[in-house]
Amino acid sequence: MNRLENGTYETTSVGGETVRAFVPRALPPSPPIDMDAALSRTMERALLACGRLDSVSALLPDPSIFLYSYVRREAVLSSQIEGTQSSLSDLLLYELDEVPGVPFDDVAEVSNYVAAMQHGLDRMSAGFPLSNRLIKEIHERLMSGGRGSDRMPGEFRRSQNWIGGTRPGNAEFVPPPATSVEQCMSELEKYIHRNDVPTLVKAALAHVQFETIHPFLDGNGRTGRLLIAMILQNESVLRQPLLYLSLYLKQNRAEYYRLLGSVRTTGDWEQWLSFFMEGVEQTSAGAVETAHRLLYRFNIDNEAIRTNGLKLGSVLRVHSALQARPIVTIDHICEMANMTFPTASKAIDILLSLGIVREITGKQRNRVYAYHHFLAILNEGAEPFA
Repeated sequence: MNRLENGTYETTSVGGETVRAFVPRALPPSPPIDMDAALSRTMERALLACGRLDSVSALLPDPSIFLYSYVRREAVLSSQIEGTQSSLSDLLLYELDEVPGVPFDDVAEVSNYVAAMQHGLDRMSAGFPLSNRLIKEIHERLMSGGRGSDRMPGEFRRSQNWIGGTRPGNAEFVPPPATSVEQCMSELEKYIHRNDVPTLVKAALAHVQFETIHPFLDGNGRTGRLLIAMILQNESVLRQPLLYLSLYLKQNRAEYYRLLGSVRTTGDWEQWLSFFMEGVEQTSAGAVETAHRLLYRFNIDNEAIRTNGLKLGSVLRVHSALQARPIVTIDHICEMANMTFPTASKAIDILLSLGIVREITGKQRNRVYAYHHFLAILNEGAEPFA
Protein backbone atom coordinates (compact mmCIF):
# COMPACT_ATOMS: atom_id res chain seq x y z
CA MET A 1 0.00 0.00 0.00
CA ASN A 2 1.26 3.45 -0.86
CA ARG A 3 1.13 6.07 1.88
CA LEU A 4 2.35 9.21 0.20
CA GLU A 5 2.08 11.14 3.46
CA ASN A 6 4.35 8.78 5.37
CA GLY A 7 6.23 11.83 6.57
CA THR A 8 6.97 15.46 5.82
CA TYR A 9 9.94 17.27 4.39
CA GLU A 10 11.55 20.13 6.25
CA THR A 11 13.74 22.53 4.31
CA THR A 12 16.96 23.30 6.14
CA SER A 13 20.36 24.77 5.40
CA VAL A 14 23.47 22.62 5.87
CA GLY A 15 26.93 23.89 5.02
CA GLY A 16 25.50 26.60 2.79
CA GLU A 17 23.27 24.11 0.92
CA THR A 18 19.50 23.97 1.08
CA VAL A 19 18.31 20.40 1.63
CA ARG A 20 14.99 18.67 2.28
CA ALA A 21 15.20 16.57 5.45
CA PHE A 22 12.58 13.85 5.91
CA VAL A 23 10.64 13.71 9.19
CA PRO A 24 8.70 10.42 9.46
CA ARG A 25 5.19 10.23 10.84
CA ALA A 26 4.91 8.59 14.23
CA LEU A 27 4.10 4.87 14.29
CA PRO A 28 1.83 3.05 13.72
CA PRO A 29 1.32 3.71 10.00
CA SER A 30 -1.85 5.41 8.83
CA PRO A 31 -3.90 3.92 7.27
CA PRO A 32 -3.20 0.76 9.28
CA ILE A 33 -1.11 -2.14 7.96
CA ASP A 34 -3.09 -4.24 5.47
CA MET A 35 -2.64 -7.75 6.85
CA ASP A 36 -3.96 -9.54 3.78
CA ALA A 37 -4.03 -13.33 3.51
CA ALA A 38 -0.53 -13.60 2.04
CA LEU A 39 1.10 -11.38 4.67
CA SER A 40 -0.83 -13.11 7.46
CA ARG A 41 0.43 -16.51 6.29
CA THR A 42 3.99 -15.19 6.13
CA MET A 43 3.74 -13.95 9.72
CA GLU A 44 2.21 -17.25 10.89
CA ARG A 45 5.15 -19.15 9.37
CA ALA A 46 7.57 -16.76 11.09
CA LEU A 47 5.88 -17.32 14.46
CA LEU A 48 5.92 -21.11 14.01
CA ALA A 49 9.62 -20.94 13.13
CA CYS A 50 10.27 -18.94 16.32
CA GLY A 51 8.43 -21.63 18.28
CA ARG A 52 10.63 -24.35 16.81
CA LEU A 53 13.73 -22.32 17.64
CA ASP A 54 12.51 -21.83 21.20
CA SER A 55 11.97 -25.58 21.51
CA VAL A 56 15.40 -26.53 20.22
CA SER A 57 17.09 -24.42 22.89
CA ALA A 58 15.71 -26.92 25.41
CA LEU A 59 17.73 -29.67 23.70
CA LEU A 60 21.02 -27.90 24.34
CA PRO A 61 22.83 -29.25 27.43
CA ASP A 62 23.77 -25.67 28.29
CA PRO A 63 22.22 -22.90 26.13
CA SER A 64 24.87 -20.45 27.33
CA ILE A 65 27.48 -22.53 25.48
CA PHE A 66 25.67 -21.98 22.20
CA LEU A 67 24.90 -18.35 23.02
CA TYR A 68 28.51 -17.36 23.64
CA SER A 69 29.59 -18.10 20.08
CA TYR A 70 26.25 -17.34 18.43
CA VAL A 71 26.12 -13.81 19.84
CA ARG A 72 29.65 -13.24 18.56
CA ARG A 73 28.69 -14.56 15.14
CA GLU A 74 25.88 -11.98 15.04
CA ALA A 75 28.33 -9.24 16.03
CA VAL A 76 30.62 -10.22 13.16
CA LEU A 77 27.78 -10.30 10.62
CA SER A 78 26.18 -7.02 11.67
CA SER A 79 29.56 -5.28 11.58
CA GLN A 80 30.34 -6.76 8.14
CA ILE A 81 27.25 -5.02 6.75
CA GLU A 82 28.97 -1.77 7.74
CA GLY A 83 32.21 -2.78 5.99
CA THR A 84 34.41 -4.41 8.63
CA GLN A 85 36.53 -7.37 7.54
CA SER A 86 36.70 -9.34 10.80
CA SER A 87 35.76 -13.02 11.04
CA LEU A 88 34.49 -14.96 14.04
CA SER A 89 37.95 -16.45 14.52
CA ASP A 90 39.47 -12.94 14.49
CA LEU A 91 37.11 -11.88 17.26
CA LEU A 92 37.78 -14.95 19.41
CA LEU A 93 41.53 -14.46 19.00
CA TYR A 94 41.17 -10.80 19.93
CA GLU A 95 39.33 -11.81 23.10
CA LEU A 96 42.30 -14.06 23.94
CA ASP A 97 44.58 -11.02 23.61
CA GLU A 98 46.04 -12.54 20.45
CA VAL A 99 46.64 -10.30 17.42
CA PRO A 100 44.35 -11.23 14.51
CA GLY A 101 45.31 -10.63 10.90
CA VAL A 102 42.86 -7.76 10.37
CA PRO A 103 42.96 -4.03 11.15
CA PHE A 104 42.68 -3.41 14.89
CA ASP A 105 39.77 -0.99 14.47
CA ASP A 106 37.73 -3.66 12.64
CA VAL A 107 37.98 -6.32 15.32
CA ALA A 108 37.62 -3.74 18.11
CA GLU A 109 34.32 -2.60 16.56
CA VAL A 110 33.03 -6.16 16.56
CA SER A 111 34.11 -6.64 20.18
CA ASN A 112 32.26 -3.43 21.08
CA TYR A 113 29.15 -4.83 19.41
CA VAL A 114 29.28 -7.88 21.70
CA ALA A 115 29.68 -5.62 24.75
CA ALA A 116 26.79 -3.40 23.63
CA MET A 117 24.49 -6.37 23.04
CA GLN A 118 25.37 -7.98 26.35
CA HIS A 119 24.84 -4.70 28.19
CA GLY A 120 21.35 -4.35 26.73
CA LEU A 121 20.38 -7.94 27.52
CA ASP A 122 21.77 -7.72 31.06
CA ARG A 123 19.99 -4.43 31.79
CA MET A 124 16.64 -5.74 30.58
CA SER A 125 17.01 -9.02 32.48
CA ALA A 126 17.52 -6.90 35.62
CA GLY A 127 14.21 -5.12 34.95
CA PHE A 128 15.42 -1.95 33.21
CA PRO A 129 12.93 -0.87 30.51
CA LEU A 130 13.77 -0.86 26.82
CA SER A 131 13.93 2.90 26.41
CA ASN A 132 15.81 5.72 24.75
CA ARG A 133 18.06 5.84 27.79
CA LEU A 134 19.01 2.19 27.26
CA ILE A 135 19.44 2.72 23.52
CA LYS A 136 21.90 5.52 24.31
CA GLU A 137 23.77 3.28 26.75
CA ILE A 138 24.00 0.55 24.12
CA HIS A 139 25.27 3.06 21.54
CA GLU A 140 27.87 4.39 23.97
CA ARG A 141 29.36 0.92 24.41
CA LEU A 142 29.15 0.22 20.70
CA MET A 143 31.16 3.32 19.86
CA SER A 144 33.67 3.31 22.71
CA GLY A 145 37.26 3.48 21.45
CA GLY A 146 38.43 3.17 17.86
CA ARG A 147 36.46 4.52 14.91
CA GLY A 148 33.48 6.64 15.86
CA SER A 149 34.59 7.35 19.43
CA ASP A 150 34.66 11.05 18.56
CA ARG A 151 31.11 10.95 17.13
CA MET A 152 29.14 11.65 20.30
CA PRO A 153 28.79 8.09 21.67
CA GLY A 154 25.60 7.70 23.67
CA GLU A 155 24.15 11.05 22.61
CA PHE A 156 21.55 11.91 20.00
CA ARG A 157 23.08 14.03 17.28
CA ARG A 158 23.01 17.80 17.37
CA SER A 159 23.83 18.30 13.69
CA GLN A 160 22.51 17.09 10.36
CA ASN A 161 23.64 13.75 8.95
CA TRP A 162 22.87 12.07 5.66
CA ILE A 163 22.95 8.70 3.92
CA GLY A 164 24.83 8.17 0.65
CA GLY A 165 26.55 10.88 -1.35
CA THR A 166 29.43 13.09 -0.33
CA ARG A 167 27.37 15.88 1.24
CA PRO A 168 23.73 16.58 2.15
CA GLY A 169 23.14 18.22 -1.24
CA ASN A 170 23.75 15.01 -3.21
CA ALA A 171 22.72 12.49 -0.54
CA GLU A 172 20.43 9.56 -1.25
CA PHE A 173 18.49 10.34 1.91
CA VAL A 174 18.54 13.13 4.50
CA PRO A 175 17.11 12.14 7.92
CA PRO A 176 15.23 14.57 10.17
CA PRO A 177 16.94 17.78 11.28
CA ALA A 178 18.71 17.51 14.61
CA THR A 179 15.99 19.64 16.21
CA SER A 180 13.43 16.90 15.43
CA VAL A 181 15.41 13.90 16.68
CA GLU A 182 14.33 14.00 20.34
CA GLN A 183 10.64 14.21 19.42
CA CYS A 184 10.90 11.45 16.81
CA MET A 185 12.71 9.14 19.23
CA SER A 186 10.24 9.92 22.02
CA GLU A 187 7.40 8.84 19.72
CA LEU A 188 9.30 5.69 18.77
CA GLU A 189 9.82 4.86 22.45
CA LYS A 190 6.07 5.17 23.05
CA TYR A 191 5.40 2.79 20.15
CA ILE A 192 7.88 0.22 21.49
CA HIS A 193 6.00 0.25 24.81
CA ARG A 194 2.58 -0.42 23.22
CA ASN A 195 1.12 -3.78 24.16
CA ASP A 196 -1.46 -3.97 21.36
CA VAL A 197 1.04 -4.64 18.55
CA PRO A 198 2.32 -8.14 17.61
CA THR A 199 5.96 -8.34 18.63
CA LEU A 200 7.31 -9.26 15.20
CA VAL A 201 5.40 -6.37 13.61
CA LYS A 202 6.66 -4.02 16.32
CA ALA A 203 10.29 -5.09 15.81
CA ALA A 204 10.00 -4.75 12.02
CA LEU A 205 8.45 -1.29 12.08
CA ALA A 206 10.61 0.04 14.91
CA HIS A 207 13.78 -0.95 13.04
CA VAL A 208 12.81 1.01 9.93
CA GLN A 209 11.67 4.00 11.97
CA PHE A 210 14.96 4.03 13.88
CA GLU A 211 17.01 3.86 10.68
CA THR A 212 14.90 6.64 9.16
CA ILE A 213 15.41 8.90 12.18
CA HIS A 214 19.14 8.03 12.20
CA PRO A 215 19.46 9.58 15.67
CA PHE A 216 23.23 9.19 16.07
CA LEU A 217 26.11 10.60 14.07
CA ASP A 218 27.50 7.10 13.52
CA GLY A 219 26.63 3.50 14.34
CA ASN A 220 22.93 3.73 13.43
CA GLY A 221 22.87 0.54 11.36
CA ARG A 222 24.37 -1.63 14.07
CA THR A 223 22.28 -0.02 16.82
CA GLY A 224 19.14 -0.48 14.74
CA ARG A 225 19.85 -4.18 14.26
CA LEU A 226 20.51 -4.53 17.98
CA LEU A 227 17.13 -2.90 18.58
CA ILE A 228 15.41 -5.80 16.78
CA ALA A 229 17.07 -8.31 19.13
CA MET A 230 16.26 -6.18 22.18
CA ILE A 231 12.54 -5.94 21.29
CA LEU A 232 12.27 -9.70 20.69
CA GLN A 233 13.99 -10.44 23.99
CA ASN A 234 12.08 -7.76 25.90
CA GLU A 235 8.77 -9.32 24.87
CA SER A 236 9.94 -12.91 25.50
CA VAL A 237 9.46 -14.19 21.97
CA LEU A 238 12.24 -16.66 22.85
CA ARG A 239 13.53 -17.95 26.19
CA GLN A 240 17.08 -17.47 24.92
CA PRO A 241 18.25 -14.58 22.67
CA LEU A 242 18.94 -16.76 19.63
CA LEU A 243 17.23 -14.87 16.80
CA TYR A 244 19.47 -12.44 14.91
CA LEU A 245 18.74 -11.25 11.37
CA SER A 246 22.13 -9.94 10.26
CA LEU A 247 23.03 -12.98 8.11
CA TYR A 248 19.72 -12.63 6.23
CA LEU A 249 20.22 -8.88 5.84
CA LYS A 250 23.82 -9.40 4.71
CA GLN A 251 22.77 -11.96 2.10
CA ASN A 252 19.96 -9.67 0.89
CA ARG A 253 21.66 -6.34 1.45
CA ALA A 254 20.54 -4.66 -1.78
CA GLU A 255 16.89 -5.58 -1.22
CA TYR A 256 17.15 -4.55 2.44
CA TYR A 257 18.30 -1.05 1.53
CA ARG A 258 15.78 -0.81 -1.32
CA LEU A 259 12.88 -1.61 1.00
CA LEU A 260 14.06 0.87 3.63
CA GLY A 261 13.99 3.51 0.92
CA SER A 262 10.60 2.35 -0.34
CA VAL A 263 9.01 2.75 3.08
CA ARG A 264 10.34 6.30 3.29
CA THR A 265 9.24 7.35 -0.18
CA THR A 266 5.93 5.48 -0.58
CA GLY A 267 4.99 4.19 2.86
CA ASP A 268 4.88 0.60 1.62
CA TRP A 269 5.20 -1.03 5.02
CA GLU A 270 3.53 -4.23 3.82
CA GLN A 271 6.34 -5.13 1.43
CA TRP A 272 8.91 -4.49 4.15
CA LEU A 273 6.93 -6.62 6.62
CA SER A 274 6.81 -9.51 4.16
CA PHE A 275 10.60 -9.30 3.71
CA PHE A 276 11.15 -9.08 7.47
CA MET A 277 8.88 -12.04 8.27
CA GLU A 278 10.58 -14.16 5.63
CA GLY A 279 13.85 -13.23 7.30
CA VAL A 280 12.58 -14.31 10.71
CA GLU A 281 11.41 -17.63 9.26
CA GLN A 282 14.67 -18.31 7.42
CA THR A 283 16.84 -17.17 10.32
CA SER A 284 14.94 -19.26 12.85
CA ALA A 285 15.14 -22.34 10.63
CA GLY A 286 18.87 -21.72 10.13
CA ALA A 287 19.47 -21.42 13.86
CA VAL A 288 17.56 -24.67 14.49
CA GLU A 289 19.65 -26.46 11.86
CA THR A 290 22.86 -25.01 13.31
CA ALA A 291 21.94 -26.16 16.82
CA HIS A 292 21.20 -29.70 15.58
CA ARG A 293 24.46 -29.83 13.60
CA LEU A 294 26.46 -28.68 16.61
CA LEU A 295 24.80 -31.25 18.86
CA TYR A 296 25.54 -33.94 16.28
CA ARG A 297 29.17 -32.77 16.09
CA PHE A 298 29.55 -32.79 19.86
CA ASN A 299 28.15 -36.34 20.02
CA ILE A 300 30.43 -37.59 17.23
CA ASP A 301 33.48 -36.15 18.94
CA ASN A 302 32.38 -37.43 22.35
CA GLU A 303 32.11 -40.93 20.87
CA ALA A 304 35.58 -40.64 19.36
CA ILE A 305 36.97 -39.66 22.76
CA ARG A 306 35.20 -42.52 24.55
CA THR A 307 36.40 -45.02 21.94
CA ASN A 308 39.96 -43.80 22.48
CA GLY A 309 39.61 -44.33 26.20
CA LEU A 310 42.87 -42.67 27.26
CA LYS A 311 42.58 -40.09 30.05
CA LEU A 312 38.85 -40.19 29.40
CA GLY A 313 37.69 -37.85 32.17
CA SER A 314 40.16 -35.03 31.52
CA VAL A 315 39.70 -35.18 27.74
CA LEU A 316 35.91 -34.98 28.04
CA ARG A 317 36.27 -31.99 30.37
CA VAL A 318 38.51 -30.22 27.86
CA HIS A 319 36.06 -31.07 25.08
CA SER A 320 33.26 -29.49 27.13
CA ALA A 321 35.41 -26.39 27.65
CA LEU A 322 35.96 -26.14 23.88
CA GLN A 323 32.20 -26.17 23.34
CA ALA A 324 32.02 -23.05 25.48
CA ARG A 325 35.12 -21.37 23.97
CA PRO A 326 36.11 -22.83 20.58
CA ILE A 327 39.48 -20.99 20.47
CA VAL A 328 41.67 -21.40 23.55
CA THR A 329 45.16 -21.57 24.99
CA ILE A 330 46.29 -24.21 27.51
CA ASP A 331 46.13 -21.57 30.25
CA HIS A 332 42.50 -20.85 29.42
CA ILE A 333 41.69 -24.55 29.48
CA CYS A 334 43.29 -24.89 32.91
CA GLU A 335 41.10 -22.06 34.20
CA MET A 336 37.89 -23.25 32.55
CA ALA A 337 38.26 -26.97 33.28
CA ASN A 338 39.96 -26.53 36.67
CA MET A 339 42.96 -28.72 35.88
CA THR A 340 46.73 -28.53 35.94
CA PHE A 341 48.81 -27.46 32.95
CA PRO A 342 50.30 -30.96 32.36
CA THR A 343 46.84 -32.59 32.48
CA ALA A 344 45.37 -30.02 30.08
CA SER A 345 48.34 -30.41 27.72
CA LYS A 346 47.97 -34.20 27.60
CA ALA A 347 44.23 -33.87 26.95
CA ILE A 348 44.86 -31.42 24.11
CA ASP A 349 47.45 -33.78 22.61
CA ILE A 350 44.81 -36.52 22.50
CA LEU A 351 42.27 -34.17 20.89
CA LEU A 352 44.92 -33.18 18.33
CA SER A 353 45.59 -36.84 17.52
CA LEU A 354 41.84 -37.43 17.06
CA GLY A 355 41.57 -34.44 14.71
CA ILE A 356 39.08 -32.71 16.99
CA VAL A 357 41.25 -29.61 17.52
CA ARG A 358 43.94 -27.90 15.49
CA GLU A 359 46.82 -25.69 16.55
CA ILE A 360 46.47 -22.44 14.57
CA THR A 361 49.62 -20.40 15.28
CA GLY A 362 52.38 -22.73 14.06
CA LYS A 363 54.45 -21.64 17.05
CA GLN A 364 56.23 -23.75 19.64
CA ARG A 365 55.25 -21.44 22.48
CA ASN A 366 52.01 -19.58 23.32
CA ARG A 367 50.09 -21.98 21.14
CA VAL A 368 46.39 -21.51 20.36
CA TYR A 369 43.96 -24.33 19.66
CA ALA A 370 40.72 -24.23 17.69
CA TYR A 371 37.73 -26.55 17.77
CA HIS A 372 37.66 -26.31 14.00
CA HIS A 373 34.51 -28.38 13.29
CA PHE A 374 32.52 -26.11 15.61
CA LEU A 375 33.94 -22.97 14.01
CA ALA A 376 33.32 -24.28 10.48
CA ILE A 377 29.61 -24.65 11.23
CA LEU A 378 29.28 -21.20 12.78
CA ASN A 379 31.40 -19.53 10.08
CA GLU A 380 29.06 -20.47 7.23
CA GLY A 381 27.87 -17.17 5.77
CA ALA A 382 30.02 -15.18 8.20
CA GLU A 383 33.03 -14.81 5.91
CA PRO A 384 34.05 -11.18 5.27
CA PHE A 385 32.93 -9.60 2.01
CA ALA A 386 35.43 -10.03 -0.79
